[in-house]
Amino acid sequence: MFSLKAPRRITASRSVEKVGPQVVDFLGGVLSLGDRLGPVVWRFEAGTRVDRDGLDVFIGTLPATLDGRALRHVLDLREPALATADVIALARRHGVGTAFTDSPEHRSLADITTDFIYARLMRSRATVATGYPGRELDAWAARLRTWADGGEPDDLPRIDPTHVAPQQPRDVFVYFIASDKQRNPASAMGLIKRVHR
Repeated sequence: MFSLKAPRRITASRSVEKVGPQVVDFLGGVLSLGDRLGPVVWRFEAGTRVDRDGLDVFIGTLPATLDGRALRHVLDLREPALATADVIALARRHGVGTAFTDSPEHRSLADITTDFIYARLMRSRATVATGYPGRELDAWAARLRTWADGGEPDDLPRIDPTHVAPQQPRDVFVYFIASDKQRNPASAMGLIKRVHR
């Protein structure tokens, strides 16, 4: 399956509550992926100016289905002002995911807001043949199994740790996208082996 990041011209708009036609136009173009279409990521970069009400309207414009195909949406909240319990509650109410990022640069949000997980692992090191050391891949494999089985890993940061997500099986989408790109395939293969043990 392929995950897609929406064009920045949409999420960087000064009036995200008015971009509905652009959202539908973009999504209409990606439906050709058929059953290979994974989550669609809507990234709000650091410095993005959007208020809570505008974001609420924007999320409400994201269609759950289009031309009979179910869609999954993910908010990537890189603007610190958007990483709040109120915005997490908005995502939960609308049934959209929030991106979990294992990164030294971006805040990590492991709050579960819908029935799937979208995670990016960004700490691969060029000096490690598998990108992530074996013990770290072991830990990530355990977290992925916990998520997939309907639980929540107890060692990841959440904005609202009091919220308990429904116990239900989940699809888990994981991507290695560290800047040491040459190690990302080895990281992914190492994780796949551990998940399937």
